[in-house]
Amino acid sequence: MEAKKNTIRLLMVPWLAHGHISPFLELAKKLTNRNFHIYMYSTPVNLSSIKKNVTEKYSQSIELVELHLPSLPNLPPHYHTTNGLPPHLMNTLKTAFEMAAPKFSKILETLNPDLVIYDYNQPWTAQLALSMNIPAVQLLTFSAAVIALGIHMSEDKEEKFPFPEIYLREYEMLSLKKAINESPGKEFPFGEALRRSRNIVLVKTCRDFEGKYMDYLSNLVTKKIVPVGTLVQEATDQDEHEEIMQWLDKKEKSSTVFVSFGSEYFLSNEEILAVAQGLELSKVNFIWVIRFPQGERISIADVVPEVFLERVGKSGKILEEWAPQANILQHPSTGGFVSHCGWSSFMESMKFGVPIIAMPMHIDQPMNARLAEYIGLGVEAVRDENGKLQSEEIAKAIRKVVMEESGEPVRKKARELSEMMNEKGDEEIDGVVEELVSLCGNK
Repeated sequence: MEAKKNTIRLLMVPWLAHGHISPFLELAKKLTNRNFHIYMYSTPVNLSSIKKNVTEKYSQSIELVELHLPSLPNLPPHYHTTNGLPPHLMNTLKTAFEMAAPKFSKILETLNPDLVIYDYNQPWTAQLALSMNIPAVQLLTFSAAVIALGIHMSEDKEEKFPFPEIYLREYEMLSLKKAINESPGKEFPFGEALRRSRNIVLVKTCRDFEGKYMDYLSNLVTKKIVPVGTLVQEATDQDEHEEIMQWLDKKEKSSTVFVSFGSEYFLSNEEILAVAQGLELSKVNFIWVIRFPQGERISIADVVPEVFLERVGKSGKILEEWAPQANILQHPSTGGFVSHCGWSSFMESMKFGVPIIAMPMHIDQPMNARLAEYIGLGVEAVRDENGKLQSEEIAKAIRKVVMEESGEPVRKKARELSEMMNEKGDEEIDGVVEELVSLCGNK
């Protein structure tokens, strides 16, 4: 497949996580009808998971290009993704990704794109593009508030972060520092990758609710921050998920919570028990998707007490590994989202008008949860001082958001934010296109 003449050839290099590849693909789709030809560069296992989303409508404009990582011990090709990756192999995957730089260099020579868009942890991508006089721009799939706080903390500024509503509790700070210290290489690559972005940084956000954080971030990095919108994946074909949809059809409007902690965090047995007890205590209908690391021979029966399933009966449904998240959140019976507050899930809640019961687990999620509470989109289930989940607090937060009068302001705010997002349409994309075209013109 060759790009048409006069189109802008754009090479996208997302990190190997679904929460990164999905927004990159959504941006690619929005650029296809604006004279861009997109090359999406990722591992075969990741490309196979998005192939079905590159429908015939986009097949002439979005080309999937395979990235073959070097062979490393304990990292066979089906582990060339963070989806279901056992946590102890995360740094091995990051190392393999960095080792693929020479292959990326050859791809640049072969495709000769006009522009490269790369992710948060890849300074080498921008460096190699620059060596061939190809402008490279970073697309960050985190909130502007999180990025700004992270940079503020890393620069050891004496003054406090100017937005006290975004903060980390002590146990969250310790967890984050541990994750950063365990990253491969001497320097955490985020700062270097950010510095190498040409003139602008694209951020998956909207000025309407993150304007002040975007402006502060722009001052910190001395680059223009360009919002790209929510980049939420469209719902899939309802017929594929008939059983789940029929189950929801039998529930009353806004009576059910969807429970999911993303594709990269695996609950411990203790956490599963706390969530199960919280759901039972709440007396609210639920659909709960539980995931396990790939290769581990564990099933729901091994971790969820049979007596729990008997007691909740028809008011609860547990799915293993995967659920049609967008379809469930869009369903009229869904009244709350018990979420880890990954940024993609945060955006889906906002787009579909479903309030969040926040149960952040690690990295950026605690800060996203604070933002959800601050803008009125959600309520956080309070943990104990050591960061342990508390069943009673989970139940309390669920009841407030879904059932109680005290939760009406949150429900109302979720509806208002959804209406605002859907009215905007692709407003941000016009600004993105203008910036990208300008960069290509200044090569």
